Amino acid sequence: MKEIEFASKLVQEYLTGKEIGVLATSNPDGSPLAMPMWFIHDSDGLALVSQADDMKVRNMRRDPRVGFVVETGSGGSIACIIVQGSAAFLSNESDRSRVGARFIDKYGVHMEKRWNGRSVPESRALFLIQPHRVKLWGTLATSD
Repeated sequence: MKEIEFASKLVQEYLTGKEIGVLATSNPDGSPLAMPMWFIHDSDGLALVSQADDMKVRNMRRDPRVGFVVETGSGGSIACIIVQGSAAFLSNESDRSRVGARFIDKYGVHMEKRWNGRSVPESRALFLIQPHRVKLWGTLATSD
């Protein structure tokens, strides 16, 4: 494994076009909870949306430390980015509109229909993963 900056060109290019990552949180008893999630990213971090009352959201409100993994490939050509960071919740309408529009641009108009508009609805939790540590694994760790 090799550490890298989240804002690096390699990380940003790898995440572009990827649709699903796995979010890991800690349950109250300390056991892990890993869930597939849609995401958007920029050089500062990752934005995710979930039902506001989901266990993963309750976990992050209690303990904001998270892990997030995005991987592709199979066999000897697996590439993976592992992010360790913390979750920060966003609630203002400006963030909900800006991030909602980016989700719809990435995942399609069915999101707009599901949300009844281009803004993240109040029934959803909107949060950012602020990366503290980023690691490359597999073929990404050997690329220059």
